[in-house]
Amino acid sequence: MHARIMSVQVQTGKEDDLTNIYRDSVIPAANQQKGFKGGFLLFDPNTGKCVSITLWETEADMTAGEASGYLREQVAKLAPTFASPPVREGFEVRVQA
Repeated sequence: MHARIMSVQVQTGKEDDLTNIYRDSVIPAANQQKGFKGGFLLFDPNTGKCVSITLWETEADMTAGEASGYLREQVAKLAPTFASPPVREGFEVRVQA
C-alpha cells in the first residue's frame, strides 16, 4: 500500500470551505480511481495547517492519478482555500493497524 500526503496552509476563514470541498467532491472523485483505499483530512486550528492523506493499493495506482491529471483537478478544486502552495510527498505504508 502507498500513501500520498499533501500539506498546505489554509486561508483564515476558509477551513470549512476546504472541508466541504474535500468531503463532497474530492473523496467521491477519489472513490472512482483504481486502487483508492481511503482518505483523511487533518486540520490544526491553531496553525491553519491542513494535511490530506490518501491511501492507494499500489504505487502505480497512486501515480496514475498524477499522470492522468486527476490529482491536478482535485488540487484546483481546493486551491481557492490555500494560503500557500501544497507540498506533496509519497510514502510506502509499512504498518497499518
